[in-house]
Amino acid sequence: MEISLQELAGGALQEKVNQAFEKVMQNMQDPNTPWKNKRKITVGITFVQNEDRTDCACDISVDTKLAAVKPVSTKFCTQKDLSTGEIFAQEYGPGIKGQMSFDDVVQNTTEVNGNIVDTKTGEIKESSVVDFRTVKQA
Repeated sequence: MEISLQELAGGALQEKVNQAFEKVMQNMQDPNTPWKNKRKITVGITFVQNEDRTDCACDISVDTKLAAVKPVSTKFCTQKDLSTGEIFAQEYGPGIKGQMSFDDVVQNTTEVNGNIVDTKTGEIKESSVVDFRTVKQA
């Protein structure tokens, strides 16, 4: 006796497997999930018969086991105002509280004809690069 899994339950099994396969592929491409974790599709076909053994019900299930999304971490600085008792919290992310990044510094210079020019004053800045190949040893 043979059955066609594509035609079982009017094609519902095939449709459920296709949907599960798509979920697995999306999960595998998600950069927020670990690449190494295994994903799994489980197809279950359960048969329950009547007492006379003349009829049975068939339940079809398709389950997926996906990789969990990696957690995102951040940091908070917490303080309490001793005079009012009010608590404050401020997120500061991966850097040190109050520390500036290069993105925070506004650059007021631009390059014109190979020279560094201060955009506020128009002054040509001297290069601070030292060529140690030309420095004479003592």
